Amino acid sequence: MVRPSVRPFRPGDGPSLLAAWCRSAPGDPITAARFRAQVLLDPNFDPEGLRVAVLDGRVVGAAYAVRRLVPMAGTDLEPDQGWLPFFFVDPSVRRHGVGRRLLTDALDWLHGHGRRRVDFAAYAPHYVLPGLDRETYPQAAGLLESLGFRVRYEAAAMDRTLVGYSVPEEVRRHEEGLVAQGYRFGTPSDDDLVDLVRLAATEFNPDWARTIRRCLSTGTPLDHVVIAREPGGQVAGWAMHGAYDALAERFGPFGVRPEQRGTGLGKVLLHRTLERMRAHGAHGAWFLWTGEQTPAGHLYRAAGFRTTRTFEVMRRETT
Repeated sequence: MVRPSVRPFRPGDGPSLLAAWCRSAPGDPITAARFRAQVLLDPNFDPEGLRVAVLDGRVVGAAYAVRRLVPMAGTDLEPDQGWLPFFFVDPSVRRHGVGRRLLTDALDWLHGHGRRRVDFAAYAPHYVLPGLDRETYPQAAGLLESLGFRVRYEAAAMDRTLVGYSVPEEVRRHEEGLVAQGYRFGTPSDDDLVDLVRLAATEFNPDWARTIRRCLSTGTPLDHVVIAREPGGQVAGWAMHGAYDALAERFGPFGVRPEQRGTGLGKVLLHRTLERMRAHGAHGAWFLWTGEQTPAGHLYRAAGFRTTRTFEVMRRETT
């Protein structure tokens, strides 16, 4: 077999790269529009970091390495950190070392830019999947482990049907009790967004604040968001849907201020949002990332969500 050559991404590679991606990972296909938004228009994208394997003029594999050129927040460029959001090899050229060559090339590129720590997939804001689905891609798991990647933690994707959904009576009664104490629930006003974004950025992570700003400034309706204010007027938490890629059935982000946890606010916000999703005609609700054994994971399960996929977030560290 003639071995593919490995080089950086060039203009003109896109169509054959997308075709090879969809042949390589038919369970996780990608469109040109999504690839454009998630990769090519990412301000951190460097074509030198997108290594492609080429055979007879077409792309038959790729490994994407990225480092921050623009900080997520403040001025922190995370100079030791790099990411591998995805890699794939066309079935027609597997078992010939192409994947190892691509990954080694991508890791060498990151190392040449001073990156001593590389995470597989968990790259914000433009990750494709949270991590590696070992069940779906066992060969990829073995390759990553052979190159020194180790599992840091697992992320669970969950779904639930909304057909026939209604807010449980117990949740309605709990909301009434909180309202009697002075809590308020509802759609945020424009002015409320200042406090909401601040809460997301300071108590959770800058990517959530960015997501809220971006989706609301590009057309996501305000009634896709439910906020809660505690009796003193401070925003205590929020839940929303339709924030990512205008996918109305995708739930999140969702958060409750740490000192307000244990009050049942999260349960009310979750169910109020599911109710709105059903009112908008959604047949289901899903999200990509939570810890199954975390308080949030238990909350989702109690609300009828079930795990549909499990991802491993992996890291490689060098000296």
